[in-house]
Amino acid sequence: MFKRLFGQKAAEPVKTLAEVRNITVGRTVALDPLAWRRLGTDTHFALDRDALEITAQGVVALDGGTFVHRFYTDDHVMLQAMSDDEAGQVAYDFTLFTPWSSAYPPDDRARRLWRDRLSEPVFRGAPEGLPEYPRFWFTEDDARQPPVTLWETVYDDRTATTPYAKIFQTCMLYARDLPDGRELMIALEQEPEGGDVSHEIMIGIPLEMAEFRA
Repeated sequence: MFKRLFGQKAAEPVKTLAEVRNITVGRTVALDPLAWRRLGTDTHFALDRDALEITAQGVVALDGGTFVHRFYTDDHVMLQAMSDDEAGQVAYDFTLFTPWSSAYPPDDRARRLWRDRLSEPVFRGAPEGLPEYPRFWFTEDDARQPPVTLWETVYDDRTATTPYAKIFQTCMLYARDLPDGRELMIALEQEPEGGDVSHEIMIGIPLEMAEFRA
């Protein structure tokens, strides 16, 4: 009141995070377990519950004005959506990922070897107990292809104006067809600002809009 009386400029509204189909930090997402159960024993995707408590949220700005929205649980299950706007109102291409493996490379040689694996048209997952996954990105070319690099900005509060973390990622997306659907796999190197480099693998599935809600 006193600021208005004495002519001071009103404070700017607090920035809020994007909401994609009502999903943001602090919300619960209900899942239809048939989304992965229908794949049977052919998939490596596994999830022991049908509800996700979202405790962190990331956003990636891609070239061309496209955004990737990521919603995380405390145990690193990730719901991902693409959108043509930063607010997430025009969202599509929903996917659900669970962690498979995580490792800390001991030296630069280990990092080079990992990036070499991500450059091949087929990811040979035997060292991690996985099958082979054909590359999903750049499928028009079966030659070696450098992995994609991007920055993800992560928030852990719905009203946050500064991020919890910024993470540089070097990654590649893969997919293999199953008798009753498709299994996704993303392999990446994560390099948080001020943190340790790690190599991650996540197993995922596509989600239809009718298979989740918040």
